[in-house]
Amino acid sequence: MFIEAKSKEDITDVVKNFKEKGKIGLVSSVQYLNQLGKAQKLIPNSVIAGQVLGCKVVNTIKIKKDVDKFLYIGSAYFHPIKIAVDTGKEVYIANPLTNQISKISEKEVQDFKNKIRGRQAKYLMSKNPAFIVSTKPGQNRLNIILNRKEKYPIFICNTLDLNELENFREIDYWINTACNRIEGKNIINLEDLPKTNEK
Repeated sequence: MFIEAKSKEDITDVVKNFKEKGKIGLVSSVQYLNQLGKAQKLIPNSVIAGQVLGCKVVNTIKIKKDVDKFLYIGSAYFHPIKIAVDTGKEVYIANPLTNQISKISEKEVQDFKNKIRGRQAKYLMSKNPAFIVSTKPGQNRLNIILNRKEKYPIFICNTLDLNELENFREIDYWINTACNRIEGKNIINLEDLPKTNEK
């Protein structure tokens, strides 16, 4: 079951603290989506990109050529770091809970990229990978998996306890197709697989 939850926090004060110039793309998680219009009125030369998820920032990619920077309104970190990596733009965070403005640094972007490269290297060295597929609405990507050239074992679950993966000792690396916040030392997200996949 998916129920949209809207935050009661007013974004006005924190958005007023944002002083960056240029054309600004406005994004948020679902909690503040209904307040993006308010932010647009407070920030001159801004455009609404819309909602982003931790695993999907397609709305920012669509307009990245039309903006100079992005302002993410929310308290999460994994959304804005994903925007910064995928768009190559400066990304600022307006946190309504703390009334603070922060910026994703170049070091954070580089560290994130390095972490992905490390996972890619481990995947390429693996002998017996397998897919993790969720049954949850919005996360189920079984059709995508079935249409891929890799024919690895598929493990389907509703909720996932990472300790349970230890029961399958023959699997040495896991390809996560569910929520991107599922992390482990032997897990890579589907979209982070090497583009020139030789496996």
